[in-house]
Amino acid sequence: MIDFENLATAMGELDEDTVKELLEAVDSEEAAGKAMEACQKGMDTVGKLFEEGEYFVGDLIYAGELMTDAVEILKPYLAGAASTGAKTRMILCTVKDDLHDIGKNIVRSMLEANGFDVLDLGIDCPAEKVVETAKAEGIKIVALSGVLTLALDSMKATVQAIRDAGLDCKVIIGGAPVSAEACANIGADEWAHSPQKTVATCKAWAEN
Repeated sequence: MIDFENLATAMGELDEDTVKELLEAVDSEEAAGKAMEACQKGMDTVGKLFEEGEYFVGDLIYAGELMTDAVEILKPYLAGAASTGAKTRMILCTVKDDLHDIGKNIVRSMLEANGFDVLDLGIDCPAEKVVETAKAEGIKIVALSGVLTLALDSMKATVQAIRDAGLDCKVIIGGAPVSAEACANIGADEWAHSPQKTVATCKAWAEN
């Protein structure tokens, strides 16, 4: 039996050997889901320690790489819930004026593990690029990521550009500064702080 609390602690302490040892013991979709929740809990600890000045940027980068490795290990089980039909194409990006991509990359790995064909438009992505790509590719789902507070303005501008272009896209926003209030102000359809919620929301949209 995997000790998920120990996994969360190891992720928070950036104990790579323990994290990978515990993840290698995962043998089912249910256990993979619990393992992802534990890893996310550990990432929350990393974020808290960074805010308190105990961790630095290098630690955040390392944590992001460790989380990406965790997703790769769990992919065979996370993919168990993926549809076997045609993949749903969607856009993912970090919005204009924000250069953070750790969270975005983790979300991309989890979306791909769940059967999505993710068009990753990278960081500092202008609204026009999102609209052009959505039009060209017939995209129905857009995920916008941001870590900085100023990203909220860029998210709002991007959603407005999507609506002004008359595109029928569902938009989910994610990252540290987002909230239910911000989501309503921005005009997005949903918001998330965790990769799990992002994946669950996008899967529900893809099935409709």
